[in-house]
Amino acid sequence: MPIPTHHAPGGGFRNPWPGAEAKGLGQVFRWYLERNTVRRPPPDPHPSVFPVRTPRFGETTTAGDLAVTWLGHASAVIELPGLTVLTDPIWSDYPSPVPVPRLRRWVRPPVGLERLPGIDLVLISHNHYDHLDAPTVRALARRYPAAEWITPLGVGGLLRQLGATRVRELDWWDEIGLAGATIGCTPAQHFSARGVHDRNRTLWCGFTVRCEDRAVYFAGDTGLHPEFDATSRRFGPFDVVLLPVGAYEPRWFMRPVHMNPEDALLALDALGSGIMVPIHWGTFKLTDEPMDEPPRRIRELWGAAGRAAEGMWLLDHGETRLFAAAAGG
Repeated sequence: MPIPTHHAPGGGFRNPWPGAEAKGLGQVFRWYLERNTVRRPPPDPHPSVFPVRTPRFGETTTAGDLAVTWLGHASAVIELPGLTVLTDPIWSDYPSPVPVPRLRRWVRPPVGLERLPGIDLVLISHNHYDHLDAPTVRALARRYPAAEWITPLGVGGLLRQLGATRVRELDWWDEIGLAGATIGCTPAQHFSARGVHDRNRTLWCGFTVRCEDRAVYFAGDTGLHPEFDATSRRFGPFDVVLLPVGAYEPRWFMRPVHMNPEDALLALDALGSGIMVPIHWGTFKLTDEPMDEPPRRIRELWGAAGRAAEGMWLLDHGETRLFAAAAGG
């Protein structure tokens, strides 16, 4: 049987689409040279521009309810009937193996780990430090020893080292039943590494969660790729879709691995269903666009296209939004 196209022939993984490979170390040096000489990044606002709300967990009291609480970056609590899901959790101050001042967290976690609702399922999209945070994984594994952890191929070993015991690895397009829900693993256009010698040795992905009559798509960390429509056909339709909209400049460097707001809207249209929740912005300064540009830009694009206001939940850090069964949203 031929190997899937996203499996590299010599081992590890790759993006199977033309022009989709992440930039290499030489391009990193070029980026840093440019940003410190010919192209200074625009100034950032004060972090106080981002309100922090107190999450409202536990409001999914009626069968068919669905709630999403955005905790910052790609971390969200998704409450479905009988199932509470946590995505790419990070509570650390730095999304890096060592503290780097420019990467320090901008917005504090809106809730402590001890105040989370009971977590049944943790989804880890890939092994980058801003999505797989070792101190957070250790703390969650101690607090929720019965939680299930779902991760793409190759990442399970690290999670087990950090204390998680109930770990399952999935390949793109895999689907499993778990705790009354169906979990799907979807393509993403990105890369993996936690050091200088392990690039693309583990897989990256997005996830779908279907529970009773509700379905959510969490895209993880991704550039714009051609499989969003196939994702919808296979795992949709979706009630809510969490799509990354930040960490996108300079485009010559970031385009393969991070969507900007324009890309995210193209992805949303390809999915064909779901209230959009923009994620992956406003928490860590990873790239060159001003920190407040992604939410401002997605809001402007949304309005200019005449899209219905209720079709997007642009959440503050810690904000909870309820998709009520009785009202349909």
